[in-house]
Amino acid sequence: MHSNSPDERAKTAAGRAWSARRPPPRIAGADTNHVSARHIVEALEREALLPRGAGDRFSGYAIIGQPFQWGDFLALRRFPVSSIGPGYTSVWHRDPAGRWTVYSTVAPDVSCARYIGRQVAENVVTPINISWTDSVRFRVVVGTAIGWDVTLAPSLTTWLLNTIAATIPERGWQRPAVLRLMGGAATATLGAGRLNLVGVAPNGHRFFAIPQRLWLIESSEAVVHGVSVGPAGPLAAQASLGDLLLPQRGLFAIARTRFEQAVNREGTRGRRAGPCVLQSNPRFITHNERNTP
Repeated sequence: MHSNSPDERAKTAAGRAWSARRPPPRIAGADTNHVSARHIVEALEREALLPRGAGDRFSGYAIIGQPFQWGDFLALRRFPVSSIGPGYTSVWHRDPAGRWTVYSTVAPDVSCARYIGRQVAENVVTPINISWTDSVRFRVVVGTAIGWDVTLAPSLTTWLLNTIAATIPERGWQRPAVLRLMGGAATATLGAGRLNLVGVAPNGHRFFAIPQRLWLIESSEAVVHGVSVGPAGPLAAQASLGDLLLPQRGLFAIARTRFEQAVNREGTRGRRAGPCVLQSNPRFITHNERNTP
């Protein structure tokens, strides 16, 4: 049983405040362009630091998105540290009919559904395991629902974008104009459709995605509820969640993310959407409920 003494609460608060003052690790750039994805991920799992800035903040890595030619779409978010709760892993699945399910290791109000829940049909809390088989290959297992094998590959384009990202100072990443410029550069060079790093999420929060290092996904195979989702490839129409444009080819990133207080489309501040996310979804179940006859 976890202790909740005043001394331990004070230590935790002090530790978080100290981490917030420390600059995030500089992973991207020319000096680390030849470091393997697995090496960087293992370092993040040991000591990921929260980005600076106000609002809800996360640090870790992600499959930004992977489309499949038969109409499915998968995405992964792994944040070892979070400013709003424990670190967590989340997998998003969109079926060919456009219905989104978000699987997460923590409750929706402290995970991705806090920001995208209004476009999600179902939230499922379940174990999610990520296991690396070598420096560029890993497998994602989501409870009994999904098995997903991924192979990464660098390219000249990702090397160039990583090198540019390394030249941007920390204060630059706090500026929407810089994020728009980098989103435009990614759109022009990656062949993944239109991409953006700043906008408004479905629940009304403004998001700021801060990439540190990028890889292409060379191969991706997945089975969802026992059925193959088919070959990787672009969708007939690019997927999106609110303003977030999801890629038309598989992309993996070391990244940090920040969300500001919910705003409406006129730009005025509104109520935080997080506490209402369960009410805005038709169904919220746990792994145990899913397996109950």
